[in-house]
Amino acid sequence: MTDVPSSRIRVDREACPSPHSAANKLARLGWQLACLLFFRPSPWFWHAPRRVLLRLFGAKVGRGVQIMPSAQIWAPWNLELGDYATISHGVDLYNVARIEIGAHATVSQRAFLCAATHEVDHPNMPLKTAPISVGAGAWICAEAYLHPGITVGVDAVVGVRAVALHDVPPGQIVGGNPARFLRQRNVAAG
Repeated sequence: MTDVPSSRIRVDREACPSPHSAANKLARLGWQLACLLFFRPSPWFWHAPRRVLLRLFGAKVGRGVQIMPSAQIWAPWNLELGDYATISHGVDLYNVARIEIGAHATVSQRAFLCAATHEVDHPNMPLKTAPISVGAGAWICAEAYLHPGITVGVDAVVGVRAVALHDVPPGQIVGGNPARFLRQRNVAAG
């Protein structure tokens, strides 16, 4: 194995302090305790109390939202869920930056919406955040990945295990790694 010079992989923590304030860290600790005690152990059908808990921690949650207890939310205050949106089992909303999910949109099992990454070309790899927006009626299929900063348009579909690195226009179905256009969605009235 080739040795990499240590100067190329060393991270100077003092030159790259945490971007999160003490208040943010304390709020996240409170949220993690609330998750442990109330959110996670709740029955799967107990959507209304989970909506209330999310609102108590600053999330904007519409009417009829269904969110499963196994969903992971990093910061509720950076989350907006439109009316009747669904967040399924095992979904990971890493919302260091804002994540907005439109009305009647569905995020399926174990999908990962990642609103932060690291600047890998910088020697200290500082955190880089960018919001994610999922349009009304869109479907993020099981185990799909959404990259920081992308917008998924109204009625668009990101296929199973797709890796969406760029915006998905309204009504498009994309799939693959990286995600590419498959076809236009025909949403029948009714």
